[in-house]
Amino acid sequence: MPVADYETYCRMLENAYEGKFAYPAINISSMVTANAVLMAFQEMRCDGIIQVSLGGGKFASGQGIGDSAFGALALAEYIHRAAEKYDVYVALHTDHCQPDKVDSFLVPLIEETERRRAQGLPNLFNSHMFDGSSLPLEENLAIAEKLMERCAKNEIILEVEVGVVGGEEDGVSNEGAPSHRLYTNPDEMVEVHRRLSKIGGGKYMLAATFGNVHGVYKPGHVKLKPSILKDGQDALKKEFGDDAHFWLVFHGGSGSSREEIHETLEYGVVKMNVDTDTQYAFTRPVVDHMFKNYDGVLKIEGEVGNKKVYDPRSYLKKAERSMADRVKQAVEDLRAAGTTLYK
Repeated sequence: MPVADYETYCRMLENAYEGKFAYPAINISSMVTANAVLMAFQEMRCDGIIQVSLGGGKFASGQGIGDSAFGALALAEYIHRAAEKYDVYVALHTDHCQPDKVDSFLVPLIEETERRRAQGLPNLFNSHMFDGSSLPLEENLAIAEKLMERCAKNEIILEVEVGVVGGEEDGVSNEGAPSHRLYTNPDEMVEVHRRLSKIGGGKYMLAATFGNVHGVYKPGHVKLKPSILKDGQDALKKEFGDDAHFWLVFHGGSGSSREEIHETLEYGVVKMNVDTDTQYAFTRPVVDHMFKNYDGVLKIEGEVGNKKVYDPRSYLKKAERSMADRVKQAVEDLRAAGTTLYK
């Protein structure tokens, strides 16, 4: 299975919109976590999206380098190779990139894709996210337009965000955001389409906010209003005709109920980000391994320990399997099982 090309990725997103399901977009930070996602998609016969954040890329580059773009590039190159061993499609995406990180993160990755295309090679990434949600709408879209022009020339889909996702992710906190900023209004959504649809050949996804929050929260703590997404789709059709629709993205999906998820699918969500839950799924069996093998993983009281249990492979395999199982649950929650376009 190759990484999806532009035409296939567009078909994936439109298929999800028409079929009222969504692709899980799973954050990774290593080869091990990438392998977990690929394995899960294969086992569920589901296409999907693998994404790298600034923090994930920085971690992957190693402490001796500490470069987010470099790490994201290395992970993407690995996935391009590993994906050939599977028979479902996968798309590669970069997660939240704030305005002050565009030049150091997004631009180098787009430049790498431009170099690859000049050599007749496939794109490095299929899509990138610009997160200008901290800016006034006009400033947000002004930057998005410039990025969209460059992405359109290189068959890259741009994801934009309007409204603020609460909580904290990757070291960026929106804990103190005003409550009204957590809910995107229909006029803002229509303005996004008005501005970005003018760019010839460009395609985009929209992360509109409806009270969603990064991280894990107890039921009742967050007031989701998925109907906001329907209001935005309805406003778009009223303004631009029945064929107009958004490819919507659900950020902060970890901890949401299946009922809430399914409602968003009815309104055009085609991609849901999952990170916090898969992080926990990865770590939980490692903790269990350490508790059960305490004497083996430590050299205490003159003993030498047990190499079979302190070998990182012994617990990372368990972590990989556990994360894959959580990804499979996300596939089920998003009604995406068995939907692969791969033939």
